[in-house]
Amino acid sequence: MDKKVTVIGAGNVGATAAQRLAEKELCDVVLIDIVEGVPQGKALDLTEAAPIEKHDAHIKGFNSYEASAGSDIVIITAGIPRKPGMSRDDLIGTNAGIVKNVTKQVAAFSPDAVIIIVSNPLDAMCHVAFEASGFPKNRVIGMAGVLDSARFRAFIAMELNVSVENTHAFVLGGHGDTMVPLPRYSTVAGIPITELLSKEKIAALVKRTASGGAEIVSLLKTGSAYYAPASAAVEMAESILKDKKKILPCAAYLEGEYGINGLFIGVPVKLGAKGIEEIIQIKLTGEEQAALKKSADSVAELKTVLKKLGV
Repeated sequence: MDKKVTVIGAGNVGATAAQRLAEKELCDVVLIDIVEGVPQGKALDLTEAAPIEKHDAHIKGFNSYEASAGSDIVIITAGIPRKPGMSRDDLIGTNAGIVKNVTKQVAAFSPDAVIIIVSNPLDAMCHVAFEASGFPKNRVIGMAGVLDSARFRAFIAMELNVSVENTHAFVLGGHGDTMVPLPRYSTVAGIPITELLSKEKIAALVKRTASGGAEIVSLLKTGSAYYAPASAAVEMAESILKDKKKILPCAAYLEGEYGINGLFIGVPVKLGAKGIEEIIQIKLTGEEQAALKKSADSVAELKTVLKKLGV
């Protein structure tokens, strides 16, 4: 393969992302984790599946960062997962230290890489990686909107009993309770869901989307979601690796767009070989803009917490 992606963290999200990347034959994969034997074992297991899945991607596991050198993309999933009763924000202290250390390492070995952040609390961890890497803003991106939009799409398809391939949706804002699903821009085969569902049904789907991660945490009891988060990160990676220039909702560093400055917030962006190639500004109603501001305010609070922690 002529492309290389390093996945940091060989837990459920990281290992699943490695699997998706390899089976799509997007790149060779380096899987890194601090626990000795875990990345090596999972990489070997995935390699042994390759003859059955019919791909020739190389997957190798390591405990050190030297093997990540020259990566086109680095996907950071490292950190502790949520447990029942925890919010994403509860993870901030522990995961900020982990993400800071990881980012410094990968930035040193892959100075031209695009970093995709998956670790929670997502928006805050983007700020940590942005500062620690010293990379330009177009090469530090948060995976949140693709996941949240996929959840919204899945719930719409379930409600209407239609193919998920016909559903399209946009979820903006921070990755948490203040995320902003946009029903006006959410469609089924081009038909706005506002024409297909009652306000009450839409409100229920919006609420379920906002608590989508918590719903899975409460069911699993010992972990958090990983299949969908991994798929979301890989869709972003694919658009970058193939220079597809897909328009996807991602956490991007805003400098005045949508009236927000100096924060990572989920907005539609064009993803290509350079990472974020354009931030797409769509017209919002007064209510939507107010919801986005509320979401931005919650991210700003997390950024203040990071400063107090000295991260």
